[in-house]
Amino acid sequence: MSIVTVGIDLAKNVFAVHGVDKAGKPVLIKPRVLRDQLVTLIAQLPPCLIGMEACSGAHHWARVFQQHGHTVKLMAPKLVAPYRMSGKRGKNDAADAAAICEAVTRPNMRFVPLKDEHQQATLCLHRTRQGFVEERTAIYNRLRGLLAEFGVVLPQSPERLRREITAQLDTLPGWARRCISDLLEHAGSIEDRLAEYDRAIGEIAREDERSRRLMQLRGIGPTTASALVASIGAGHDFRNGRQVAAWLGLTPGQYSSGGKDRLGSITKAGDAYLRSLLVLGARAVIANLGDRQDRFSRWVRSLIERRGFWRAAVAIAAKNARMAWATLKYGENFKHEPATA
Repeated sequence: MSIVTVGIDLAKNVFAVHGVDKAGKPVLIKPRVLRDQLVTLIAQLPPCLIGMEACSGAHHWARVFQQHGHTVKLMAPKLVAPYRMSGKRGKNDAADAAAICEAVTRPNMRFVPLKDEHQQATLCLHRTRQGFVEERTAIYNRLRGLLAEFGVVLPQSPERLRREITAQLDTLPGWARRCISDLLEHAGSIEDRLAEYDRAIGEIAREDERSRRLMQLRGIGPTTASALVASIGAGHDFRNGRQVAAWLGLTPGQYSSGGKDRLGSITKAGDAYLRSLLVLGARAVIANLGDRQDRFSRWVRSLIERRGFWRAAVAIAAKNARMAWATLKYGENFKHEPATA
């Protein structure tokens, strides 16, 4: 019988391929396929369902296999692990490929949205920018730590630190002054790069119609809008907005048993970068609430009074995640309260 499902265990140079027929019987077992042989092997197969774990290079391989008429689905590695029959085969590449082949056919399996090259290029901007932000924070913390050794204590704000540190340079010994100056220069170059990346991300968001619609939501700016579009596309991989909120770890974890529902803190699963952008946007919404009396503002104000600042921020972030999915899914047919209300 012909192959209908294939599981591929991805790697750098050596791959494992496991294929089964309609009855689930293994008909293709290739525990060692070299990188330059993989495309040739898959191209020879009839159109089938291919499952892979979402890892480095997975989206690239998915696009390549789709060009040969195959249906490709990606899964989180932790969702594939339960299907690995460790008692029989142990942990190896062949067992991983068989587990992937089994997991991709499960009706309740959750899949990772496939990304095109433009989406991945946009996410490259975001990941690189976030790396610069973390590096800048590390440099400023190093500056404050070094200055504290000489009795100079400066504020955490980067703007105030750069402004006040100049007056302290002359009080430092020679080599210390040299180190502080070099760190300041390096931090300044990172600031310039960050400004360039912010402009590039803003241009991408303004040129994309879906991003412009997302920016009409309160708490979603150019950075969050472009990251959402690049991550979930048109939202077709999610059945509803709650799935997006759960995918981002913005829904409470459940510890229910015996008919008693117990909800804990949010799961913090999924993309931490997207989740942090949504939470930061929610904090901005609260900070700029003012005296607005529209329905959304009244809801936010009552939420803060009942549940506190941080729970309100997470609730706003989860609400924005759901509304962002509806905006991407239904486009102009989705009506919401505009941000300028």
